[in-house]
Amino acid sequence: MNPTDQNVRALLDELCVKLGFCLPPSECARLRGNPPTEIDVFIESIFVAEGLKSEDSKQLKRQIRDIVSRHFMHWEETEITESNPRG
Repeated sequence: MNPTDQNVRALLDELCVKLGFCLPPSECARLRGNPPTEIDVFIESIFVAEGLKSEDSKQLKRQIRDIVSRHFMHWEETEITESNPRG
């Protein structure tokens, strides 16, 4: 899986709008430039970028996981579709 800048931007925008979890521009740029490709690593990167510990808020982590997982699943589906076009 190789998420694009636009994919990561959409994920981060949703976290900001739905959960109020808005990263500083420099951290957004860092994640867009080199996004983790594993869900847990991506989630941890988000918490670290906010200066928080993921274990301090299990409910927030669960909410973030739901959004990140949905985006990752969509990225994987898109990648499969693009690599196996129906003719």
